Amino acid sequence: MKKSFILIAAALTLAACGNKNNQETVQQNDQPMEIKNVEGRTNMGAKIYITPQPALMLGTYDENGTPDVMMAAWGGQCDVNRICVSLSPHKTTTNLLRTREFTVSFASVNDVVQSDYFGIVSGNDVPDKVAKAGFTCTPSPNINAPIINEYPVTLECRVVETIDRSNGGVFVIGEVVNVSADESVMTDGKIDIKKLNPIVFDAPSVTYFSLGDSVGRAWGSGMALK
Repeated sequence: MKKSFILIAAALTLAACGNKNNQETVQQNDQPMEIKNVEGRTNMGAKIYITPQPALMLGTYDENGTPDVMMAAWGGQCDVNRICVSLSPHKTTTNLLRTREFTVSFASVNDVVQSDYFGIVSGNDVPDKVAKAGFTCTPSPNINAPIINEYPVTLECRVVETIDRSNGGVFVIGEVVNVSADESVMTDGKIDIKKLNPIVFDAPSVTYFSLGDSVGRAWGSGMALK
């Protein structure tokens, strides 16, 4: 499991290589690697340009039972019922490592202001930031973590593995034990992404974007080339 997660974490942090006018030397597998210009392209150097990224809202309880929420972009689904998230040192990180349980919701067009606020303000400085944002919580019936009522879809998760990062943070693998959704974002018994209207984060422009219209059918559009 640990080996596969390290590969996933590496994929989440892929970097573009090179520099437009100069050659660079970077480390790869502890060996110096000479980076050459890619002809016909503008090379960006060793920077993270995976885009778009999700706007995941992580919910936890602190040591006093106060709910905390933060936005995380470095994460995603890594197995049928697994989610992986890379976390720097945060109040949420401390809470999550203590309780070993957390919820995941999705920021949407309807709550950009509050969701961004949760990413700006630390629970270490503003313990009641959920209430200050005008949001409310319900205790999960399955895990020791809050369900944020204003987010209509919630994943209830238990930590199954952590890998320490060099900066004091962790890579977290969580098992999804339950998903609940409000009827307002459901169509024919399934979560309707158009009704959910989630936002995504673009790192190069430091901007949130909404999703557009459907452009094809998964496992269907490509059949035209068979």
